[in-house]
Amino acid sequence: MPRQIITTSAAPGSPLYSQGVRAGAHVVLSGIVGIDPATGALAGATIEAQTRQALTNCEAILHAGDAALDDVIEVGILLTRPEDFAAMNAEYARWFPIDPPTRYVARLGVDLPGLLVSIRMTAFTG
Repeated sequence: MPRQIITTSAAPGSPLYSQGVRAGAHVVLSGIVGIDPATGALAGATIEAQTRQALTNCEAILHAGDAALDDVIEVGILLTRPEDFAAMNAEYARWFPIDPPTRYVARLGVDLPGLLVSIRMTAFTG
């Protein structure tokens, strides 16, 4: 099955990884953080602001891969600070208010200054 690399300027990227990959009906996103692509800086110092921006970035990558949030079947969230879980969860619930995808939350293993959350997704469009 051929794969298509997904890229968009509407979300931050890196030469070290693809923003996303489409393989058939599956769209898989890398761990996406809360960097505002317009400024190149973190969207804010709070978990809510970074979660909102990370999900905005994920949505842009999904769109570039001909998918949408409604197609998401699995989400993985890595938190720098476990005590941010409730606030992250409140923002996340705004994006998936009904029939949410499967999800896991774990602690982010790297310490990057100011980074509070990384979100990855898998969507199925078939």
